[in-house]
Amino acid sequence: MIHIIREPATPEQIAAMALAFDALFIKLAVDVERDILAGGGELHADCEAALLEDGSQQENIWGADWYPATGEVAFEALINIRPRQQNYGMEIQDQRLRAKIEATVRRLMEAE
Repeated sequence: MIHIIREPATPEQIAAMALAFDALFIKLAVDVERDILAGGGELHADCEAALLEDGSQQENIWGADWYPATGEVAFEALINIRPRQQNYGMEIQDQRLRAKIEATVRRLMEAE
């Protein structure tokens, strides 16, 4: 189930988002301008679509994965292939962008 997260996620939201991959990881789309994310889809593109419906701009949305057991954030997704923004592969290359995405993921997905 896809949830749009604007405030720190509840344990119930995290559990629902983790169902798609047996709680191993959660696919996310992160809007780096609005500082929100969508998670829980089978594809990063599903989460991206939810953010687009919510008013996000595509150029601000990047794909990532979050691993609840370890807190690891991974930056690899098909939606990240965008030569017009100088990202030529699935993994996000720009370290500043990665830091911004990681900060948003940690703020919204990790319990205080």
